[in-house]
Amino acid sequence: MDKKSIIGIAVVALLFLGFAFFSSKEQKEYQEQKALYDAYVDSVARASQPVTPLAAGADSLAAADAVLADPADADSLAAAARVRQVEMLGEALTAAREAEAEEFTVENDVIAVRFSTRGGQVKGVTLKDFTKYAPRGERSQLVELMDPSTSRFGLSFYVKNGLRNIPVNTLDYVFEAQPVETLGDGARQVVMRLPVAEGAALEYRYLIYDTKTPQRDYLVDFDVCLVNMAHAMANQTQIQIDWSNDTYQNERGFQNENMYTTLAYRFPDENSIEELGMSEKSKSKEVSSQVNWVAFKQQFFSSVFIAPENVSYANLSFTTAAPESDLLKSFSAQMTVPYTPQTQNYDFAFYFGPNKYSILKKVEFPAGDDIHLERLVPLGWGIFGWVNRWCVIPVFDFLRNYIANFGIIILILVILVKIVIFPMTYKSYVSMAKMRLIKPKVDELNKKYPKQEDAMKRQQATLELYKKAGINPMGGCIPMLIQLPILIAMFRFFPASIELRGQSFLWADDLSSYDSVLNLPFSIPFYGDHVSLFALLMAISLFGYSWYNYQQTASSQPQMAGMKFMMLYLMPIMMLLWFNSYSSGLCYYYLLSNLITIGQTLVIRRMVDDEKIHAIMEANAARKSKGKKSKFQQRYEELLRQQEQQRARRK
Repeated sequence: MDKKSIIGIAVVALLFLGFAFFSSKEQKEYQEQKALYDAYVDSVARASQPVTPLAAGADSLAAADAVLADPADADSLAAAARVRQVEMLGEALTAAREAEAEEFTVENDVIAVRFSTRGGQVKGVTLKDFTKYAPRGERSQLVELMDPSTSRFGLSFYVKNGLRNIPVNTLDYVFEAQPVETLGDGARQVVMRLPVAEGAALEYRYLIYDTKTPQRDYLVDFDVCLVNMAHAMANQTQIQIDWSNDTYQNERGFQNENMYTTLAYRFPDENSIEELGMSEKSKSKEVSSQVNWVAFKQQFFSSVFIAPENVSYANLSFTTAAPESDLLKSFSAQMTVPYTPQTQNYDFAFYFGPNKYSILKKVEFPAGDDIHLERLVPLGWGIFGWVNRWCVIPVFDFLRNYIANFGIIILILVILVKIVIFPMTYKSYVSMAKMRLIKPKVDELNKKYPKQEDAMKRQQATLELYKKAGINPMGGCIPMLIQLPILIAMFRFFPASIELRGQSFLWADDLSSYDSVLNLPFSIPFYGDHVSLFALLMAISLFGYSWYNYQQTASSQPQMAGMKFMMLYLMPIMMLLWFNSYSSGLCYYYLLSNLITIGQTLVIRRMVDDEKIHAIMEANAARKSKGKKSKFQQRYEELLRQQEQQRARRK
């Protein structure tokens, strides 16, 4: 190897060693700057949100003590980290991160909204017209829709800093709140502004009305304005919305309230809504299609985020709290809205109010489009919902205008329903009377065809007997089936009716919840730890009605004997177990319904003359015996004849 080659190799080696030295130096400087920045971020976080020993590990507490041991070192570290943060976020966002947050409240006649400048968000909502459950005479605490310590609403996006994209979550920054402005139409406007870069800012505008119309006053308009943000925003196609809070228990009985508490949402152009369903643990769902509102729904109250132009994606979840706590569920919704450089604002809204059908029905988009918030009231699907919407609710609201006592209103409602279905009840009783009167002839046919192979002949003869007497074998069942939609509609209406909430009657403190005349020192499986008197009386009345009905039908329908245990004992016991923790208003309704039905049956029995019915049956039989058989009957008899011949040949 010549001298020139040796010199060349030495030069390359020196260059490599120098590059490695300077690279390691830069790497070391980077690590030091990163450590300073992390220490600064931790100090800001500690200043804005106190850390408890339960939330912090032993290592983090030890590190904090080490920094605070020497104030000079802590100040120099913070100063260096702030310089680094200004380089990353800019002076405006850095100042917003360090600012002290403030809270203030804006009210109208029905709600008081609590705002925080940290994140520019709604931290709490108080409903002025509703109180939490308490024993009679002690009900004074107003309903709070969310726990302020857990309420979070923030936007996440990216801003440009040279060649880097810096993530920004508004929950980390303090907005600048302008003085609350009262507009000419009585609305109060709250404007909070977050400077993002020079000449660019994110602005929240809340509008709270006071129009004396609930469908407007429970709504809070929420406009997000991107003021000169196009040049500061990084290249992105969406902005993320994070919304979460914990809800309080507001009703009597954790289990019953939890059954109606869930997370709901609606797809555009749909009349129905979707729900995550009930759970005593956790549930989640990822919705990859458009949604125009998301609701944190409780039994009687809801917090709804409304996006007229729809969110493009939603990840929804909830976790159920422990029954012994004051909380009910922890809700969370992560949503995205489309973004382009041309986007200047988003028109959102919140609904903070009761699940009252007459109010929710009138809530609509600014363009006048119906958003079907009334579907948050669980009135039932199909025909059951129709009965409630078009019959029960209008009548109930009409009676409320003239009668203050809800016990009397429910009584009148029962009477009206019984009057409407009386013709069917009468027809059902007459049908059972005919079956009872024709029972001796049916027994004769059973004696005439005692063998199993004669079952077809026995059935044919029985049907012929029914036809001649003018009896429909299903005549007693059809009226009951027609009444079923009304019974189920009432089952859905009473637990969902906020009008019953807080209304007392007799010994019941609240008709929307269970009544308790005795609190047990233990809990009985499937029953509970209390005795509901309305549920107990309802079960007794059901037993009485079932016993009387069984006495009327067992003699005429032998198959009823096999159902004795289920009709007389099992059904009342099941209803008692089921309804012990249910709405006392519903138990009271079923109690009245059973008692009036028994009374109707006794009256009809006195009105109906068995001898007259028997004479009519004989006349029908004589008239139809002279008539010709229908083609259907002829074909049916021919089919039976062929089956008998085939059976005989096989033998």
